[in-house]
Formats: sequence, structure tokens, C-alpha cells
Amino acid sequence: MLQLVYISTARHPITEACCRDILTTSKKNNLRVGITGLLVAGQRRFLQALEGQPDVVRSTYKKITSDPRHYACVLLSEQYVDDRQFGDWAMGFCSGGGDLSDDAQLAAIVTSLVDPVGDANLRAHFIGFAELQSRAA
Repeated sequence: MLQLVYISTARHPITEACCRDILTTSKKNNLRVGITGLLVAGQRRFLQALEGQPDVVRSTYKKITSDPRHYACVLLSEQYVDDRQFGDWAMGFCSGGGDLSDDAQLAAIVTSLVDPVGDANLRAHFIGFAELQSRAA
């Protein structure tokens, strides 16, 4: 199974409506193709992990990189794993910034979401991202 983690920049401030749209579409599509993962949205950045069959994960990432809502996708890691780190989450989600949830709470929420994740580097990606978003608020 392939696990891919990327960060991207939103073209416009991330709104609750934008996140709802992304989450609804992601959950439906990911469930259909067997992808699990986590998406965290900051004020202008997304951090996402995708895991599943290699061809499906890469195809999904290719679609994401061509999504006009964001740019500057940077692949942070791509590795083969034996077990899913995000269980049966078609797409776990946490947001902060703009008109979204309180950024001061973002780091605490993300930390609790990734606490069960066995890979320390993967946990660090998400916790570090959330802490930076909280400080930027």
C-alpha cells in the first residue's frame, strides 16, 4: 500500500464552504476507490495524507495537483506501508483559519487525531503543520 503526504497553497483564503465541498467530494470518491487519509486545512495551506493502492493514490494526487483551488503542491513523502495509518477514514478532516474553527484549538485537535498514528514522522508532519497554523492566526 502506498502512503503519500503533500502540502499545497490555496489560491484564496480557505473558507468553510470550500472545505465542505472538498470533504464531501473526497469522502465519496475515496470510499469508492479505497483511499483513506487525513486533510488539515490552515488559513492558506492544505496538508493531506492519502493511502491505498499505488495506482489509485497517484491518480488521486494527480487530480489534486490540477485542482484550480490551489497550487504549489509539494510532495513531502511517498512510501510503501504495510498498514493504514488512518484506519477506515475515507477522509479525516480538521480545519483552521479564516471563517473556520478557532486556530488556537487546531493544534490540540490535530494532535488528538494523529495520536493513534504509529509513524512518528507522519504524526510530526501534521502536528507541526497545525502548530504553525495556530501561530499564524
